[in-house]
Amino acid sequence: MTPPLSSLPDDIRADVHTLWDYNLMGHEPRRVDTAIGLGSHDLGVATYAAELYRRGFFPTIVFTGANAPTTVAAFPRGEAVHYREHAVALGVPEPAVLVETQAANTGENIDFTRALLSASGHSVRSVMLICRPYQQRRSYATCRKRWPAVDVVCGSLPESVEDHVARIGDVDRVISMLVGDTQRVRVYAARGWAVEQRIPPEVDAAYARLVAAGFTGRLLSGE
Repeated sequence: MTPPLSSLPDDIRADVHTLWDYNLMGHEPRRVDTAIGLGSHDLGVATYAAELYRRGFFPTIVFTGANAPTTVAAFPRGEAVHYREHAVALGVPEPAVLVETQAANTGENIDFTRALLSASGHSVRSVMLICRPYQQRRSYATCRKRWPAVDVVCGSLPESVEDHVARIGDVDRVISMLVGDTQRVRVYAARGWAVEQRIPPEVDAAYARLVAAGFTGRLLSGE
């Protein structure tokens, strides 16, 4: 079997950069009441959460996520559980980490984490959503809709799209997810699941070209 490409093809590089830059919120890390690590296939989420914890940006981390078809092989005990184990191995004290193991989508990540924090006696006025870089915008928009009273900032491993693709090792997977997340910015707002975000014309055009190029594996059907 041919191994997946691990670098960006030159003919789509500009369009990939356009979507990558759009989905990054550009927030600087700052002190918050708690971090929320959104589960996925990317263990870099837990790596970055542990780094920021050690630097004193928050006293508590909640890792949230069950499993998806794309993560069950890598994380058989669930995304949140494996994230917690990784963060603890990197030096985060076990009592500082909570796990939410039922969420199957971003809205549930927010709702179930909010309920867990309340049940655990945490008073939360500000959160940092830590996620894959290209997931920032839709996660932010979802949180603003589902938990409007909380002050939210986004964070991800500070890496270029080229470095991210090399770390994940599968360019088709990364671009397909980048395209899918860009679609979700529009669709989630239209369905009332997230606040609306402006999508500039150049982002729409880059998205359309990448869809035409076949990066459709993470698109929502019927949209």
